[in-house]
Amino acid sequence: MKSKTAIVFPGQGSQIVGMGKDIYDNFECAREVFQRVDDILGVSLSKIIFEGPSEELTKTENTQPALMAVSIALTTVLEKEFGKKLEDICSFVAGHSLGEYSALCAAKAISLEETAKLLQVRGREMAKCGQQSSGAMAAILGVEINVAEEIAKEAAGEVSLGEICQIANDNSVGQIVISGTKSAIERALIIAKEKGAKRAIALPVS
Repeated sequence: MKSKTAIVFPGQGSQIVGMGKDIYDNFECAREVFQRVDDILGVSLSKIIFEGPSEELTKTENTQPALMAVSIALTTVLEKEFGKKLEDICSFVAGHSLGEYSALCAAKAISLEETAKLLQVRGREMAKCGQQSSGAMAAILGVEINVAEEIAKEAAGEVSLGEICQIANDNSVGQIVISGTKSAIERALIIAKEKGAKRAIALPVS
């Protein structure tokens, strides 16, 4: 019976300076992936990934292709160094937000070049939107979806004041991501703890 294992690729907020450096240092095929992405985008993205600073890596236009580059470098190492084809490891690929692009690339539905360029455009356009409004995201852990909705509604307060707070991702039972105006998200972090959340964490997104 074929495995029902799935590989789920990470989305924005999962980045950290230095990610992927171990495979870059140890595998030529991984270095080739990072170099190709640098060449496609016309920037030294790998330097930002490995050396930071964190503020530069967290910029949406950098985060998105950076996470994809690390994801594809990892799957490339599995395939070329360990002889593990993706279809032998899993039956499905998926991803959180930009991770969907990594999944499509890993499954060879779209090329690395196409993926990098798409994420560059996606990241830049999202960054432009972010510059027009002060937005933020947070993860609420340990509450049901109905409680998260109450938190978001209370944090938003009067809609007429221009405050927004709403459910962005229902990742799993007890793990919900909210997004909205920065001040509303800051209030939501406090309200979440008052309503019994195990943790309420602001996500590192620009």
